[in-house]
Amino acid sequence: MESPMLKFTCVLFLVAVAGITAADAAGECGKNSPDLEAMKLLPCASAAQSDKATPSGTCCDRVKKLGQSPSCLCAVMLSNAAKMSGVKPEVAITIPKRCNLADRPVGFKCGGYTLP
Repeated sequence: MESPMLKFTCVLFLVAVAGITAADAAGECGKNSPDLEAMKLLPCASAAQSDKATPSGTCCDRVKKLGQSPSCLCAVMLSNAAKMSGVKPEVAITIPKRCNLADRPVGFKCGGYTLP
């Protein structure tokens, strides 16, 4: 059985190699696609798959930075790269709260989920 981190890394590598970017258009995450931005959340892989996993300091720092644009954070959590690597959106959406981020976008609607 593949480890979640290995699976996540492989998927993100494939996304990067495929060159999935939105260089000509600005979207939720500026010029980068949510799939490409998902690479920045690699330290959050286990925390995005299990609500029992404690997010690392690096994970929390990166979520805090992406959370400055709630629409980007949402797009990353619901991205194809996240789905293909086994991220559970209902778990990933809780990472900002589990990181105790005081300035997290509480109540932000993210697909069928609401940031706690």
